Amino acid sequence: MSVRKRSWVTTKGETKEAWVVDYIDQRGDRHIETFARKKDADDYQATVKVDVRKGIHTAPSRSPTVEEAAARWLAEVDARNVERSTAKQYKEHVNLHILPLIGRTKLSTITPERVEAFRDELLARLSRPLARKVLTSFKSLVKVSRYSHVAVGVSIKKEKRKRRLEPGRDFPEAAEIKRLLSAANSDFKRRALLLIAAFAGLRASELRGLRWRDIDLKAAELHVRQRADRYNNIGSPKSDASVRTIPLDNDAMVPALREWKLKCPSNEFVFPTSTGRLEHHSNMLRGLAHIMLEAGITVPAKNDRGEQKGSEVGRPKLEPKYGLHAFRHFFASWCINPKLRGGRELPPKQVQYLLGHSTIGMTFDIYGHLFPSENNRDELTAAVRQLLA
Repeated sequence: MSVRKRSWVTTKGETKEAWVVDYIDQRGDRHIETFARKKDADDYQATVKVDVRKGIHTAPSRSPTVEEAAARWLAEVDARNVERSTAKQYKEHVNLHILPLIGRTKLSTITPERVEAFRDELLARLSRPLARKVLTSFKSLVKVSRYSHVAVGVSIKKEKRKRRLEPGRDFPEAAEIKRLLSAANSDFKRRALLLIAAFAGLRASELRGLRWRDIDLKAAELHVRQRADRYNNIGSPKSDASVRTIPLDNDAMVPALREWKLKCPSNEFVFPTSTGRLEHHSNMLRGLAHIMLEAGITVPAKNDRGEQKGSEVGRPKLEPKYGLHAFRHFFASWCINPKLRGGRELPPKQVQYLLGHSTIGMTFDIYGHLFPSENNRDELTAAVRQLLA
């Protein structure tokens, strides 16, 4: 590997000079790169030496563009049979955000500084959460082409949760759960659905994919083994930790499921359509919305601009107060709350298991503020006295 000066005379008689880096890569192929300044040639030589030693160097003439690398990555994604919604999201990241900004750039010319500039462009154009996801997709596609080193250390920190989840605002209070169950007393399907959503804490996809074979009424247990995505495709749970067994109580949950099983139009799915098919998320939520309206658990309806909608008689329109995921939040708070407040007072690791979280950190990030925090000043005073005695 060498850096040498090259001189030549143009057709107009002008003398030109340039600096040439002549080297052999890790594959044994020879390459020559030309630079106007010796400093640039020296810098390139130093970088190439390190990359050849690591076996990661690709000559500019052989380097794929980001667009070509993205096509290779998306093909690999398809080959891995990832969820349809996930694959669609990756393609949107590539086509809408990555290719317009950096698609024609050759990977060999990308430096950490260029990746940082790309990150800053994403932040200027997109919301922080979306920019973070797009950058993650970019890192994945350069990794497939063995250029992950250019993006190491470039990141977008996750935003802290803007506000804590609160009962009565983000999820139902115990009194509201009682009102909902009372309103659904004669609707076997909705009552069973409410009980499972509130006291088993399943995700919406897990509720939709739940089968009768996953429920052992004699043992009073529910097994989470599959889920249905937004396209009604049945697949494995969200993660290995999502495969779990949840106990059912014999006073309310088991009897409600027994009653509903006798009338259920499907021998496979627990909460199907009226014809026994897999239920869509919107339809499942629409059924619970009817119960919420009947129970008076509503909020004023608002348009996209946050303005309150009015009815023809001048009164504000009302809409259901909670979404389906709010019942999962209720389940978490019920598991965490002390027994004196009507909760189960379970330890954090058990709460993590019942929710199907992959890490305890995820449980604490979302629900950490609900766990009781002790402020035992007497114990502190005694410990200090003992230490200083």
